[in-house]
Amino acid sequence: MRPFKIDISQDALDDLSRRLENTRWPAGLGTGWECGIPVEYLRELVRYWREDYNWRAAEAKLNAFPQFITEIDGQNIHFLHVRSPQPDATPLLLSHGWPGSFVEFADIIGPLTDPAAHGLDPSLAFHVVIPSIPGFGFSQPLQPGWEPMRIAGAWQELMRRLGYTRYIAQGGDAGAVISMLLGRIDEEHVTGVHVNMLMTFPPEDPMILGALDENDQARLGNLARFEGELGAYMRLQMTRPQTLAYALTDSPVGQLAWIVERFKDWTDSVDVPEDAVDRDQMLTNVTLYWLTASGGTSAHLYKAGADGLAMAAMGVVPPPIRVPVGVAVFPRDIFLPVRRLADREIETVGQWTEFDSGGHFAAMERPAELIRDLRSFTSLVLSSARSGADA
Repeated sequence: MRPFKIDISQDALDDLSRRLENTRWPAGLGTGWECGIPVEYLRELVRYWREDYNWRAAEAKLNAFPQFITEIDGQNIHFLHVRSPQPDATPLLLSHGWPGSFVEFADIIGPLTDPAAHGLDPSLAFHVVIPSIPGFGFSQPLQPGWEPMRIAGAWQELMRRLGYTRYIAQGGDAGAVISMLLGRIDEEHVTGVHVNMLMTFPPEDPMILGALDENDQARLGNLARFEGELGAYMRLQMTRPQTLAYALTDSPVGQLAWIVERFKDWTDSVDVPEDAVDRDQMLTNVTLYWLTASGGTSAHLYKAGADGLAMAAMGVVPPPIRVPVGVAVFPRDIFLPVRRLADREIETVGQWTEFDSGGHFAAMERPAELIRDLRSFTSLVLSSARSGADA
């Protein structure tokens, strides 16, 4: 493991500025979001990105966290490792998804690692590890064949190298999939798995489907909208990520639009994504994709994981997970899980929390609620483990 510091050259930032200034804009078709991002909105966001957004300030904030690069299974893995001042803190592995990055978690690291400094009970603190998925950010260059199960195996090895024998795994989006897989393959060391996105698919048994109430039926109906409208990005990334890579690697505005539309669709926003997330944090995430040319390499995660997703959609049940599972449900997420269906596949759900607001990017949208739910779940898991040891 070698220490790592973000150090983007000024030439790269100047090149980004020039490309933004010389954007070739398309005609605007409609004023709303029904055809995609409105030109007027994106023009203003690009102006702000070029004139007001400060990458150097974001870079300094991120560099305040200890970062490292290590090689696992032939792949460079970038990760943050922030130890708590509490020596007996619980190790916590946070996994992001797409189109996220380790940037998502920047504002929750402090409360998790040093709760006393943030007005929280200091008796529960975390040593935080945040790896970047291969092909995302500084986990480059991408080697072929990195699907979710292989990533889970790499996370297992990473935690072993860091000397953590018992830890909590948490994630959303692809990070939720990876965390659940990690709980299955490393149950000897994973104390519990907490996710803020859980997918449940319509059951093949019509009796089970017919027994679901109106709310649960509506949640399953979201899958139909995703497959018919909102999931177009996924189909492209699952099938032709290399073709997409040319556009996203050559045009910063193309990369911006590709990600920002997801923030509009998946967050608890009304008119624009900034209703739900901080504009600068969203742009830091996009800028990271641009500066590391991650648009195409991150899309390969969908191509690599396509078979597993198809099997899940067809009702193929994965091996059981035996460690405790906590589920945080934010109402504007892409998929809203059905508790009755989740309980059929996961027998160890120990905590299920339904929130009144928030969406897919929980660490950015509702950091306090996510922290509270994660702390509650961890307390439950640790208490259960102590009770089992006493018995």
